[in-house]
Amino acid sequence: MIHRRAFLSGSLAVFTWPLAARVARAQAGAEPAGTGALPPATLRALEASPYVYVSPLLAGGRESTCHGEVWYGWIDGAVVLTTGTTTWKARSIARGHDEARIWVGDYGRWKTLTGRSEDFRAGPSFVARARIVEDSALLDRLLRIFDKKYPDEIGRWRDRMRRGHASGERVLIRYRPHVG
Repeated sequence: MIHRRAFLSGSLAVFTWPLAARVARAQAGAEPAGTGALPPATLRALEASPYVYVSPLLAGGRESTCHGEVWYGWIDGAVVLTTGTTTWKARSIARGHDEARIWVGDYGRWKTLTGRSEDFRAGPSFVARARIVEDSALLDRLLRIFDKKYPDEIGRWRDRMRRGHASGERVLIRYRPHVG
């Protein structure tokens, strides 16, 4: 006869093993934390796309009406971007709205002469936890990615971005896919 405690312990191990295995792989560097929940097509898009579209999530998971296509880097299993401290992306985090919906792909500008385009909603998306980080090495990595992804534009922005981070006028935001 199997005892209840032994049954429950064994059952718990069966149900938690996939999560424990994912965490162990992430810690070993095989899989960035949190990316195991993203579909392979989304991961491929994150590696290849020039843009992500970001919308902070408000109370109850409602999307903010602020959206925007932004330059980004896919670094260590997170979308990383740089932005001004006065932008809605930075202000929403400061107000405690630390979740955002991220769409991946190039769907053109969301603000057009004739209104607003919602084409980006056709792309793969996920919910992420947002955090402002101060990390000069991460900024260097992001700018190296920008050198490759945006070679025609980065020359006009690199020094402004560096100066903005040095003065505190810009911040790095890391968006990690939300698991669970």
